[in-house]
Amino acid sequence: MLPKFDELRKPMLEYLSDGKERKVSEVIEYLANYFNLTEEERSELIPSGVEPRFTNRVSWVRTYLSKAGLVESPRRGYIRITERGLEVLKENPPVINTKYLMKFDEFKKFYLGSSHQKEVKEPTETVELTPFEVIEREVDKLNEALKDELMKNILERSPRFFEKLVLELIVKMGYGGSFEEAYKLLGKSGDEGVDGVIKEDLLGLDNIYLQAKRYQPNQTIGRKEIQSFVGALHGKGSRKGIFITTASFSKEAQEYAESVKDIKVILIDCDKLVDYMIKYNLGVRVDKVIEVKKIDLDYFEGF
Repeated sequence: MLPKFDELRKPMLEYLSDGKERKVSEVIEYLANYFNLTEEERSELIPSGVEPRFTNRVSWVRTYLSKAGLVESPRRGYIRITERGLEVLKENPPVINTKYLMKFDEFKKFYLGSSHQKEVKEPTETVELTPFEVIEREVDKLNEALKDELMKNILERSPRFFEKLVLELIVKMGYGGSFEEAYKLLGKSGDEGVDGVIKEDLLGLDNIYLQAKRYQPNQTIGRKEIQSFVGALHGKGSRKGIFITTASFSKEAQEYAESVKDIKVILIDCDKLVDYMIKYNLGVRVDKVIEVKKIDLDYFEGF
């Protein structure tokens, strides 16, 4: 488990306590070893995929300590402790959290912003997050509310609409060729579902059997239905299948799907369905774009 934001600050200062300049990469490696992080934890990426989450978190720790005057950057890519940082270590606070850093005017000005932002409250949370993680958390909250609205609207529409939605989603995910081609290959089941074979790619090198059922979210699809689906795959001569539903799958159904040999079965329940709709911008639109900018070090190279 990755260490919390405020848990990283004191170990970083302690590592720098000899006063030597250290490469930022060395600090990251030291902290990763200090907290016994696994390779998986070290390589876990932030949503944008541009850098590991742990590296991003350490970077923000460095920023906070720097704004408080506890560390400084003598040259590019290096960091060292300041006299103030050494004094803080002598003080030996149990944790160097944001509330503690507020005792330094430079940090307080950075954290609270300019004078016209006096309404911003001082930190009171026991679990601290980096500014980037705060944005992530709030976006997650908005998406959870959006997912509820998506499912509500899906269930309020006609079976024909659900059929169209499933086809559009599959095409947006890169399957079925075009919407028109996918539509031609699917049968009409008449039971608020979609049933048929679609192309795996534009060239039609392989086929995927698709089944989609519009049920109420409180319903559960069990092992028996997935066994029938696998039987249908055999009948269609297909070794790949996608089962999409607005309901959920039982644990037994999921275990059975994973255990089937020689056939790949993908189960998409109500949660995954709306997740994919958000990811592939189906039935949603961008309401507001917030740009988070970062220094472009390449620009400064050679000067």
